[in-house]
Amino acid sequence: MNTKAKQMKAKGIDVISFAAGEPDFNTPKHIKNAGKTAIDDNKTYYTPASGIPELKAAVVSKLKEENGLDYSAEEISINSGAKHSVFNALAVAVEEEDEVIIPAPYWVSYSEMVHILGGKVVVIPTTEKTGFKITPEDLKRVLTRKTKAMLLNSPCNPTGAVYNKDELYSLAKVVENEDIIIVSDEIYEKIIYDGRAHVSIATYSEELKEKTVVVNGVSKAFSMTGWRIGYAAGPKQIIGAINKLQGHTTGNPTSISQWASLKALTGDMSFVQEWVSEFKRRRDFIVNELNNIPDISCRTPQGAFYVFPNIGNVLSRDIKGVRINDSIDLANYLLEKGKISLVPGKAFGADNYIRISFATSMENIIEGMKRLKDALTP
Repeated sequence: MNTKAKQMKAKGIDVISFAAGEPDFNTPKHIKNAGKTAIDDNKTYYTPASGIPELKAAVVSKLKEENGLDYSAEEISINSGAKHSVFNALAVAVEEEDEVIIPAPYWVSYSEMVHILGGKVVVIPTTEKTGFKITPEDLKRVLTRKTKAMLLNSPCNPTGAVYNKDELYSLAKVVENEDIIIVSDEIYEKIIYDGRAHVSIATYSEELKEKTVVVNGVSKAFSMTGWRIGYAAGPKQIIGAINKLQGHTTGNPTSISQWASLKALTGDMSFVQEWVSEFKRRRDFIVNELNNIPDISCRTPQGAFYVFPNIGNVLSRDIKGVRINDSIDLANYLLEKGKISLVPGKAFGADNYIRISFATSMENIIEGMKRLKDALTP
C-alpha cells in the first residue's frame, strides 16, 4: 500500500499515507553528527560480524539500567535492524516442521519468517475483549511437543497492546519448564502511553532469561529506521549461533550506523518524551475521530503509533457501487476513492481490521480522517 501510494504521488495525485511504520521525526542532530564523524574518522571498514565492542557495551548498560537485565558482551549481537534480529533468532532455532507460536494480530513478517525456515505457524487469535492479548489458557492450549519457539511483541504492532508485568509473568509461568525459545520483540518499548511501564518477560526469572532472546533497536525510539541497527540479547549458545550465522550471511551491520547508534544509546534522550507526547496527542484525536464514524469502532492503543480500528460492519457490502469483501478491498477502495493509504488487517491475521499509522503530521491526520469519513459515507 505504501508503494502504491508513492506511485500515485509521483503522478501528482494528492495521497495521504497512513501506511508507513516509521516516525515522521528526523533523526536527532547529535546522532546524525556521530554518523558524520564516523565517516570523517574513516570508521568505514569491516567491524566484527557481531558488532563493535563499544556498541555492545552500551547495549549491556542499557538493558541493565532500563530493563533490569544482566548480560555480558558475549550475550549481545548487533544486527541490521530488529527485523534481522528476529529472523536470526528464529533461524538458529527453527527447523523443518517445528511449531512457532504467534499471537494474532501479528506483524506481517513474523509468519513469513517461519515459513521461510520451513516451520509451522501456530496462531493464537486474540480479541478486543482481551485487549488483543493472549492468556495463559490460550498458551497452554497450543503447546505441543513440536513447539520450538514463541514470538511475543509488546508494545504490539499493529494493535498497540502492552502486556503489564502480571500478564507477562502469568505467560512466563506456563512456559518456564518448557523446552522452547521465547523471542521478545520490544522495539516499541519507549513509545508507551498513560503512565504504563514497559516490562520484559525475561525479567521473570534467571531460568526464563536463559531461554529468551530480547530484541530491540534504535529505529522507532530514535527515528533511525533507515540506519538499520537492531540488537539481540540472550544466552551465549543462541547468541553465539546468531553471530556465526551473521558472519556467513550479511556480515557486520553498517559501521557508520553502529557509531551513530552508540551515540543514540549514550547521548541525550530528552526528545523521546517530547515525541511520545506528540504521538499521544495524535492518538487521542484519531481514536475520537474514528469512533465518530458510523460502523467503525476503535480501541485506544497503549503503545506504538498505530490504531487498529474494527471495520467488520463495513465488509460484505457495497460502498458507492464498490463491493467491499475484505480489508484488502477496503484498503484499495480508500486509496483509489479517498486518496488515503493504510494497511489491510488481513496482512496481520485480522481481516476485520485496518492499521492506520499516526506517525504523520496532525494536519495530515485531520485531513485524512475527513477523507475516510467522506469515503465511507453512502
